[in-house]
Amino acid sequence: MSARSPNQPSRLPHARRQRVPSRTVPVKALPQRAPSPRGTLLRRMARKLEVRAIGLVPEMFSPAEGLRAAAAMALPLALTLATGQIWLSWSIFAAVWTCLCVAPGTPRTQKRRLALFVVLGTMMTFAGSWLASWGDAAAFVAGPLLVFLAIMLPSRLASATLLATLLGVVGVVAVGFPLPAGKAVIEALAFLMGAGWAWLLVHGLWRMEEQAPLDLAVHSVVARLGDMAEDLLATGEGPHRDAQWHGAHGEHRRTVRLALERLGGLLPLYADAPPGRLAPYLRAQEAAETLFSALVALDHAFILQTGPAHERLAVARTFHGGLAIWRRMAPVSRRAHRAEARRLSQVRNGMIERWITLVERRQARLRDPAMRGCLLALGDALRSLREGRPHGPALSPPRPVSRRAALRQGLRQACGVLLVYAAARALDLGYPYWGTMAVVVVLQPGTRVTGMRALERIAGSLLGGVGAALLLHHAWPIGLLAALCVVLAAFSIALRSVNYTSFVVFLTVLFVTVTALLHPGEGIPMARILDNTVGSLVALLCVLTILPDRRPPLRATLREALLANRAYLHAVDSGAPFAQVHAARRAAGLASIELEIALHDPGWLFQRLIHRDPADRADLAALRLVAGQAATAWHERLDGLTGDQP
Repeated sequence: MSARSPNQPSRLPHARRQRVPSRTVPVKALPQRAPSPRGTLLRRMARKLEVRAIGLVPEMFSPAEGLRAAAAMALPLALTLATGQIWLSWSIFAAVWTCLCVAPGTPRTQKRRLALFVVLGTMMTFAGSWLASWGDAAAFVAGPLLVFLAIMLPSRLASATLLATLLGVVGVVAVGFPLPAGKAVIEALAFLMGAGWAWLLVHGLWRMEEQAPLDLAVHSVVARLGDMAEDLLATGEGPHRDAQWHGAHGEHRRTVRLALERLGGLLPLYADAPPGRLAPYLRAQEAAETLFSALVALDHAFILQTGPAHERLAVARTFHGGLAIWRRMAPVSRRAHRAEARRLSQVRNGMIERWITLVERRQARLRDPAMRGCLLALGDALRSLREGRPHGPALSPPRPVSRRAALRQGLRQACGVLLVYAAARALDLGYPYWGTMAVVVVLQPGTRVTGMRALERIAGSLLGGVGAALLLHHAWPIGLLAALCVVLAAFSIALRSVNYTSFVVFLTVLFVTVTALLHPGEGIPMARILDNTVGSLVALLCVLTILPDRRPPLRATLREALLANRAYLHAVDSGAPFAQVHAARRAAGLASIELEIALHDPGWLFQRLIHRDPADRADLAALRLVAGQAATAWHERLDGLTGDQP
């Protein structure tokens, strides 16, 4: 939820309100169209996986980004195979890594980050390869040292985690190819060629809409809100599945909160963009949060079966239709002609106005105050989507990580790489740099993220390694395998924001196939599986034992979330000013998200045992009940307001 200043009133009091006589006729039956299946199959899977902290966001699939990465890789791959110069293979991997380094943000930020990767990556390539040529002892020192420097060098830049991770990957892979100074320079030049070509493609020849990640994130939020409304429609007049406690209790609320957090995490990355370009996304965030609060109240009414059933269904159908209208409003391209952009904006505003009129008509036919308040919120959310509507305060750019946090992460990464080197010698691993690369990629600052990445990387490496083994079992023509590598690069980059496991599957098949093309050998797929498993387990061990995170107990987090939601309910019931109510609602939402994250820390096996405690389960049920009560009370209060500003 976007922050508001204490003196900034809510926009809801300005919306049109009508006091409806008690003898108002019931809502006429709307066309009885059978609801479609409850969301797409992938989003249904996403809701199940997010219960276990496994991300699956099908809306973030980016085929254009994948095609660009395929083009970036195709040229150096073709040059390497055509000339037979194996040293050019570094340009292949450099192109892929550079495409992976592309992150959301304004063009200025992206250019600076990607240029830094090209320059520092070239230096890392030379240093790692040359230092490793001094002997095994030098390699044992060079790998951890380069990883530590990769974490510390860009630490003063905001949102530099991805850049630091990929620089660490370049360093440990370079150590795996020891070469004397002259050949190390050639290897570094090959990296510069591949990375420079990818940089030119990304920022010159094949530029994409800078706000595309924001468009996908908004689409993800709206799709999940639509699924929530659709699920209520499918419930009908029967019992709600959350009326009794079950393992996936409140899954819609969880997925919408996480989608809102993804959008909220992206917006600060565009803080230096022109205000007019960012305004539609700030309005979309505000509208989504308003709709979510109303849907929580509606969900609560379905769970307790309060009020007339036909009114609940009418409101759910109205929400579903309004969200469908929103999903059909395609974003206006930045490159669109000014006249065309103006025409599209007028069309969008016209669609919104017509639906707002319909919402007001249906609102006038309702008797239940909570249902009228929900439609009032829907109308206000749609109004906030109109072009030219002002939005909340400006965003603050993200801050760099603290020096202490960067130092802790660098020490963890360095120790992890050292442990993998020791394991490689003990187990005689064939490609130890794959294991060190797994450590660098899996070992993230957060314990929860590291734990789930470790499990997903092991699973992805296993599936990808088996797939690569089956693929390489036959002697395919080199040209066909090269074309397949280009396709694999496209899918891996396009899927990187969708699901980490699927990304690792395609990336594993890609790297194993390219390695087999350039360095034919037996057992490459199985070595990839073993090395990645060892590296992932070492990363998990390091995050749990080396300067571990100090987090409050799960029960304390649960209690804080329950207290925050009760404070929100009290603020509504006591007639507190609107600014105070909005602050309490935001605090309750943040506390609920913190709880959802805490529920899925790596100690999830122990936590599931805890959840069998009836008291904890009762508190979780009470939390969602209080959240529903607060949302319902808030929308009843909205319905009771007059048109005057409170």
